[in-house]
Amino acid sequence: MKPLIRLFFRTLRLVLAPFMLLSYRLTRPKGVVRSPADQQAVDARTRKLALYHYPTCPFCLKTRRTMQRLSLDIELRDAQHDAAHRAALIAGGGKPQVPCLLITDANGQQTWLYESDAINAYLNSEFGDTAAA
Repeated sequence: MKPLIRLFFRTLRLVLAPFMLLSYRLTRPKGVVRSPADQQAVDARTRKLALYHYPTCPFCLKTRRTMQRLSLDIELRDAQHDAAHRAALIAGGGKPQVPCLLITDANGQQTWLYESDAINAYLNSEFGDTAAA
């Protein structure tokens, strides 16, 4: 019975994936417009971030939408199709759950932040309109 349930959900994902990606493309928000100097400062801060994601995961789409809205250039690491990224996610974060934001501080300390709501809250607090410039 378990293989049949897995087959059902795998088929469902294959059918829905193109529609989810199309919807994401059509409804992407416009990014925040910053002065070139401010955008360079934000880009420098986002170089220490990487998002492990699956391309069609609804929670990953939600996080990528926040990144688009805040005009953030965060490295995307596909943990679904790239075995090296998946292995790094499991080795560093301890579980293959996505989305997961890897935050590396100035000392090289890594923090693995799971859950789309937590990631979005972090991005909004660090780079949103109310973030300290």
